[in-house]
Amino acid sequence: MRNLPATTTTACTAYTVPALPQTWEDVEPTFTQLLNRPIHSVQDLSNWIIERSNLEAQLGETISWAYIKLSADSQSQAANQRYQYVIQEILPKLDPLDQALNKKLVESPYLNQLDARRYEIYLRNTQASVDLFQEENVALNTDVQLKTKEYARIFSQMMIGMDGKQMTLQQANTILEEPNRQRRRNIYHKINRRILQDTAHLDQLFDELLQKRHAIACNAGMDNYRDYAFQELGRFDYTPADCHDFHQAVKAEVLPILNELYLTRKQNLKVTQLRPWDLNADTAGQAPLHPFKDTNELLHKGIQCLEQVDPEYAQIIRLIQHNGFLDLASRPGKRPGGYNMPLQATRMPFVFMNATNALGDLRTFMHESGHAIHFFLTRDYPLLFDRKFTFEVAELAAMTMELLSMDHWHLFFSNEADLRRAKITQLEHVLKVLPWIATIDQFQHWLYTHPNHTQEERRTKWTESFHAFTPGVLDYSSLEQYIENLWHKQLHLFEVPFYYIEYGFAQLGAIALWRQYRENPEQAVAAFTRAMRLGNTRSIREIYAEAGIRFDFSQEYVRDLGTFVREEMENLMRC
Repeated sequence: MRNLPATTTTACTAYTVPALPQTWEDVEPTFTQLLNRPIHSVQDLSNWIIERSNLEAQLGETISWAYIKLSADSQSQAANQRYQYVIQEILPKLDPLDQALNKKLVESPYLNQLDARRYEIYLRNTQASVDLFQEENVALNTDVQLKTKEYARIFSQMMIGMDGKQMTLQQANTILEEPNRQRRRNIYHKINRRILQDTAHLDQLFDELLQKRHAIACNAGMDNYRDYAFQELGRFDYTPADCHDFHQAVKAEVLPILNELYLTRKQNLKVTQLRPWDLNADTAGQAPLHPFKDTNELLHKGIQCLEQVDPEYAQIIRLIQHNGFLDLASRPGKRPGGYNMPLQATRMPFVFMNATNALGDLRTFMHESGHAIHFFLTRDYPLLFDRKFTFEVAELAAMTMELLSMDHWHLFFSNEADLRRAKITQLEHVLKVLPWIATIDQFQHWLYTHPNHTQEERRTKWTESFHAFTPGVLDYSSLEQYIENLWHKQLHLFEVPFYYIEYGFAQLGAIALWRQYRENPEQAVAAFTRAMRLGNTRSIREIYAEAGIRFDFSQEYVRDLGTFVREEMENLMRC
């Protein structure tokens, strides 16, 4: 087994962003030199791999900063121009060279002399990249990346008028947690009507992306983009049929639990119809939970919370804070959502989110902290590939951190009743997200295996998938136009197709780890940390096994974990 990296640092350690290449001319000579360098031994090959890794880390961070700055202000002309330059002038020139370097590696006569266990996953994925590459896809990939930024621009400009002021979508969504049902109904309609204003634009944008992605797949000799994406994403541990099994397991085992929870919610709210604007309000009519006043308090208490899970986790987030690699607050012009961006040359993570002061923001902070901690625990691996995780493993780290931290949320809620409400809400979210993941994933499979569909057929299929995974007690009557276009709110469909079911697999793994944590916290955290430290050096199944859990999405496993969450909720409700 490869030696695992150890992190020895303090919260005051300063990490300076290194001098990064800014233009293609800054890096092209080095890439060309690597391509032309003779390799006379397996040691030469090992050194060559690391040098290439370091160069790609530098260029990768250049691209990451362009994306971060565009996310921070998607209406900035300078940020848009910089991102466009990277996508149009750097990546198209890099792709053919990257392919040539991959071929040089896999065709090296010394390849079989490399340590098979150490390089197994890396070489497997490199060969897959060689097999997929087509010169004619370079321009298409550039077009796709430029097109996807249009999605963020559209949503960043959406503002909602309420109470005499303008607010972002994230800020408007917090009103859905208020006790006043009429206000919730009003803001629900305002949000969805605002999104409908851009429906035609979003539909046209998706049509263009779909067409280009299908062309990319055809150029690579694939029947459809779904099959192409599975190979591009390195999905060697499961198949589209396994995804279907996950959809069916969630429908059979989680949907009935959720329907039962919603029936209870309907009764407690004393409403004749449970409407979508009733799902986030407190059933006793209490005001929304506000875990923090501002992002400073979120950060301070969040670090304290992580300290209770593992002091090393807290130390990592302090270090990120000290170095200024955080952008937490919601504001106009900022890209929606949240993410963790690894800065591969600096070897530091950057955390981005849109916090208001809602309970969901606490969840997002812990989620993105999980990603950041995961990256930091692997930062000492010399090979870039080992620090770039499969999504199934990356999301396991993030979703597990949500649940492990929850046992220490008393730091955010001094009132026992509020703490109980927060935990019940979080566990309901854990269950609620699984049918949504199945909906999005099932829809994506249809989208890309039926590339010639019309917009009307797409709306019909989406509506069918949506209702298939929606609890029957929930009443969406007279909201058909909203429902038909609800998928527009899911940025993954536009920006990162087929990156979504990983959340479902990871949620199951996170529940299993949390169950272990409730039984033996020290042992569970130790296993979880060991698994995270493996980075991308092992298969998905091996990493899950290192954490002491199964990479499993069978109906039996889903039933077992769903029942555990339901029982935990019942215990909280009885308190």
